[in-house]
Amino acid sequence: MTVHQLPAEQVTFAGWLSELAGRLRPGEGWYGVFAARDPEGLRACFDGTELPPWDLVASLLQDLGEPPGGPRAVRGLALHGAAAAAHDRAPDAARTLAARHRQAHRAAADAETRLHHLSATPGPALAWARDDLTRSRARVAELAARMTRLAGTGAAGAAGAAGVPGVAGVPGVVTVAPAAGAAAAPSVAPAPAPPPADSVRPPKRRPRGARYAWLDDAADGPAQAAVPELPAGGAAPRGARFGGAPAAAPVPAPAVAPVPAPAADPGHAARAAGNAVYALRRLRAQGRGGDAHGLLCEALAGPPAWLPVLAAELHRAGLAADWDTLLWEAAALPPARLAAVAGALADAGRPHDRDQLLRQGVARPVAELADACAVLAAEGHDPEAQALLTAFVRTRTPEDAARLAALDPAALTPRLLAAARAVSPSHARDLLHALRVAGLA
Repeated sequence: MTVHQLPAEQVTFAGWLSELAGRLRPGEGWYGVFAARDPEGLRACFDGTELPPWDLVASLLQDLGEPPGGPRAVRGLALHGAAAAAHDRAPDAARTLAARHRQAHRAAADAETRLHHLSATPGPALAWARDDLTRSRARVAELAARMTRLAGTGAAGAAGAAGVPGVAGVPGVVTVAPAAGAAAAPSVAPAPAPPPADSVRPPKRRPRGARYAWLDDAADGPAQAAVPELPAGGAAPRGARFGGAPAAAPVPAPAVAPVPAPAADPGHAARAAGNAVYALRRLRAQGRGGDAHGLLCEALAGPPAWLPVLAAELHRAGLAADWDTLLWEAAALPPARLAAVAGALADAGRPHDRDQLLRQGVARPVAELADACAVLAAEGHDPEAQALLTAFVRTRTPEDAARLAALDPAALTPRLLAAARAVSPSHARDLLHALRVAGLA
C-alpha cells in the first residue's frame, strides 16, 4: 500500500478551516446545509484530503459574521490560495482541474435554466436557484484562474507530457497528514432522514454535497415539497477573488475581463506543439486515452495564439480528431477565454475552426454569451462577434435571443436582428416578435 503525504499548505488550511468550523453551531446556517448534504465530503475538507471551493469557505465565514475584508477572511483567503497552489503541483492536477471546470460550466448552464423556469414564482426555490448559479459561476472563475496559473508555471505541459496518473482516489493509496498536522476535524452532523417517498419527485442524477452545494431536486419546480429557506444573507461569493459581491442580490453577469494574449513566439509555439503531438502519440499507443484527453485540455490553458500552430501540427500528424476534441472543450471556456481563442483562430486564417468553435459555444448561458460578444467587439473581432450571434440565432429559440438582447439592448438588439435576417426571413420574424413581447422592439 502506497502512502502519500499531504503538502504542508493543505494541512495548514485544513487546520484553519477546522478551527473556523469549531466556532460555529452544528446544524445551523450554511454549516448545517453542507453537513446535511454531504457529511463525508465536508469531513474530507476538514481532513485536508479535499480542497473546498472558496465560496463554501466564504459561506462559513458568513455564518460566523465575519465581514468580507475582515482579518479572518483575509487570512483564510491567503491560506486557501497557498493550499490550491500546493494541490495544483500534483502530477494529475491539470487533468483534475479541467474536468472540474467542465463540470462547473455544466452546473452553471443547468442552474440558469432552472432560474429561468422559476423566475415567475418567487420563494425559496428561486433563491436556491440563484444560489446555485452564483456558486457555479464563481467556481468556473476560480478553476479557470488556477488553470491559467498552472499553465504559466509550465507544470501543465510537464504533467500532460509525462502522462503520470495521479494518486487521488486510486485504490491502495492512502493520504495522510504530516505529524502534528491539522486540528481534529469538527464533528459533522449526520444527514437528516429523507422525506417520505411520495412527498417529492424522484431525484435526477446531479452533482451534490458539501463540495457542490447543489439544490435538491425537490426545489426544482412549483410542485415540490416544502423548500427550506436559504440561510440568512444568501451565498454570493465574497473576498478579493470575487470582487466583494453583495450577499443578497440578483444574479449578476460575470465581469468582462479580456484575456491578454502574449506575444506570439513562433519558435516556442512550434516546439510546444511538437512536444504535445509526441506525447499524444505515446499516450494513444499505450491505450491511455484519459491522459491524452487531459493533455488536450491542458493546451487550452496556454496562450491562445499557440493553438493554431497546434492545430496544424495535429493535422500533419493525422490527429485531426484530437483537434476536434480540443475545439469541443474550448467551447466551454470562460467568455473572455472563448473570445481570445476565437480571435486567435481568425487571425491565423482558420475561419472554419473559428466557426466550429462558436457554433459549439452557443449552448452556454446567455450572460456568458453577452460577455463573449463584448470582449470580441472590444478587441476588434466584430466578424467573430457577429458569427457567434448568427450561430446563436440559428440554434437557440427566439425567446433565448430576446433574453440575450435584454442584457445590452443597444448593442445586441440590432446585431441579433441582423443575424436573424442572415439566417432566414422566418427567423427574423420570430425574433422580432419575441423582442416586441419583451419590450425591446
